[in-house]
Amino acid sequence: MSTEAVTKTGYARYLLIGGFFVLVAFLAVGLKLDPREVPSPLIGKAAPVFELPQLHEPDKRFGPAEMRGRVWMLNVWASWCVSCRQEHPVLMDLARSGALPIYGLNYKDERGAGLAWLQQFGNPYRLSAFDAKGQVGIDYGVYGVPETYIIDKRGVIRYKQIGIVTPEIVQTKLLPLAKQLELEG
Repeated sequence: MSTEAVTKTGYARYLLIGGFFVLVAFLAVGLKLDPREVPSPLIGKAAPVFELPQLHEPDKRFGPAEMRGRVWMLNVWASWCVSCRQEHPVLMDLARSGALPIYGLNYKDERGAGLAWLQQFGNPYRLSAFDAKGQVGIDYGVYGVPETYIIDKRGVIRYKQIGIVTPEIVQTKLLPLAKQLELEG
């Protein structure tokens, strides 16, 4: 074997070993990421405008324009969502506290099923908009339910939670952010 062939083989081994370590490094970083903290391109931008019928009163409509001047929480939920059932007691406690107004977006559901679900488990929402086709959910970048957004007084999305809202998230993220946003004026 020539010296040139040995040199090429040596470089190939170094490239292969180097590539392996780069791949391991990317995998290690990926394992530390929390899929619930996927950055949303909507953070810092105006909440998408919509006007949907209300779940309980289909003749009445609701949209984020009605919330201008208030800090509020939009929670995307559905009666068919297993995780929503896990999150629900936390939302009920938050609603009872009165610390942050919660509005719902009933996503890709049937009206009767959504109403029955709230009747059975309780209703933490001041009202729920009914997004039967899921178009508003698409506009908000919903990956799946539940998802939660904190929207400031100017109508700007300031936080997005993918997945279940836990008591820890309420105490460490949602309430401190809502308090800060209330002070911003």
